[in-house]
Amino acid sequence: MGRENHALITGLFLIALVTASTAIIFWIGTMNQERNLYAISTRASVSGLNPESTVFYRGIAVGKVLNVQFDPLDSGTILVPIEVDKKIVLSKGVYATLRLKGVTGLTQIQLEDSGTISEELPPGDNPMTRIPLVPSLTDKLMDSGEELLHKADHLMQRLSSLLNDENEKNIGGILSNLKTLTDKLSELQKSVDKALAGVPELTTDARKTMSNIDALANELQGLTREVKNLSAKAGNLVDSGKNTGDALAQTTLPKVNKLLTELQSTTQQVKRVATMLENNPQELLLGPTQRDAGPGEPGYKEQQ
Repeated sequence: MGRENHALITGLFLIALVTASTAIIFWIGTMNQERNLYAISTRASVSGLNPESTVFYRGIAVGKVLNVQFDPLDSGTILVPIEVDKKIVLSKGVYATLRLKGVTGLTQIQLEDSGTISEELPPGDNPMTRIPLVPSLTDKLMDSGEELLHKADHLMQRLSSLLNDENEKNIGGILSNLKTLTDKLSELQKSVDKALAGVPELTTDARKTMSNIDALANELQGLTREVKNLSAKAGNLVDSGKNTGDALAQTTLPKVNKLLTELQSTTQQVKRVATMLENNPQELLLGPTQRDAGPGEPGYKEQQ
């Protein structure tokens, strides 16, 4: 029994020694780590937040929660004093959100910096420099859950009133009309396909017609050229006739007139000779007899 008691006491002593050594080492390490005190204030719920909860800054653990309490001067405000590593410099633009820790229901503090204010945040529990606790995305979703449920319920009621018996019949009629329209569109598509199939033949006929028109145009052009040549020849003929007429009027006609005048004079002389031979042939040998001048003739003398 004495040896067993001695061994038991020795074991308990060793366990106590190890525990005390570990506690002393942890306490010394905590004492050597310098931290600044800050205070977080909020008027919202902080469910799941407990003392010793970890404080994160941009995803890195930098401190812990010291306590969760109401503000002695304002019972509507909750104060959360925290310790943050002294090496971490916070600006006045920092704010805090609650971070859910897995599925345990416990929450942690997440510090973020808006970057709008670069001035350094002084440590301490000063009401003017307290860090605000803003709702996280999860909090916003939970707060808007009731409103979403109300809107969903209102939407279901509207759908229920929309899908009544009369509207179901109307919807059935609309679907039937759509089916009829679809069938007509299909028939129209077939007709269009047939029409499009005849387009190449129509194009061929159009090409033939254009060829005939081109040939007719060429013939008209040839005819036009012939008419122009004929017009040119007619113009030349007119010019020749004009020149001939001018020559005839200026040269030939005066000669013809002169010839006609001489011919008339000769004819009168022949006529006088013929008259003389008929009335008094001897005048051809003896010459014309002297006749007395008649009244009004030169040499006329009135008898006494």
